[in-house]
Amino acid sequence: MTRMMQGLLLAGVLALGLSAGDAQADLAAAKERGKLIVGVKADYKPYGYRDPSGAIVGIEPDLAKDVADKLGLELELVPVVSSNRMQFLEQGKIDLMIATMTDRPDRREVVWIVEPNYYSSGTNVLASKKVGFKQWEDLRDKPICGIQGAFYNKKTQTEYGAEIVAFKGTAEVLTALKQGRCLGFVYDDSFIVSKLGDDEWADFEMPLPTIDDAPWGLAVQLGDQAFHDIMHEMIVNWHKSGRIIELEKKYGVNNTPFALAMHEKHKNM
Repeated sequence: MTRMMQGLLLAGVLALGLSAGDAQADLAAAKERGKLIVGVKADYKPYGYRDPSGAIVGIEPDLAKDVADKLGLELELVPVVSSNRMQFLEQGKIDLMIATMTDRPDRREVVWIVEPNYYSSGTNVLASKKVGFKQWEDLRDKPICGIQGAFYNKKTQTEYGAEIVAFKGTAEVLTALKQGRCLGFVYDDSFIVSKLGDDEWADFEMPLPTIDDAPWGLAVQLGDQAFHDIMHEMIVNWHKSGRIIELEKKYGVNNTPFALAMHEKHKNM
């Protein structure tokens, strides 16, 4: 680590009232071990999922590999879910988190979300065509599956009257949905679109208008200024080069308006 980077890191430490040892732990430890440990989803195709061999692949694992290559380190991917991803980072179980996390003010109090945001999505519902949902108000008093820790569970319950049935991961939710234990699954529209491309979900639909379009943030540990700055540069370069657009195409996702707009914004910078 250069003297300049050390200085930047120390400034961030002092500003946040942390010890230098705490703030340097992730990046310094990664370099010492020769391996970058990144938390990603393993149940959220195409952003992070397991291939037939059991390996975790997808858009975000590919981005994690970009970071490891930039740092000259090996890569270890650790599967996380919505309910533990911030805790894993906070506790030092992972060095970096790229795990479909919506950027929210309360989460910035726990982890350091790096700007600019790398992706964006909105909220919608996956439901059987037989149910016939047409508007969000149709969810009132209906059992709707959700993921533990997802922010939109509360809104779906308080504003639209749904009865949220929360599960730890998407695999459990999808099983419950097929078994009829809930009538819909409230989640990111990006995930729902990817599922609707599979033949097994041909009898399902995303019938409601997408709400709460929200950017996703990757995160480093609070106070890790050096790693934060590296990730800021990487995200800018991903947008500038069209890397996000390229990965959407690679994994069969229609290019999102967010990815296209961010590429247009940064390509001549």
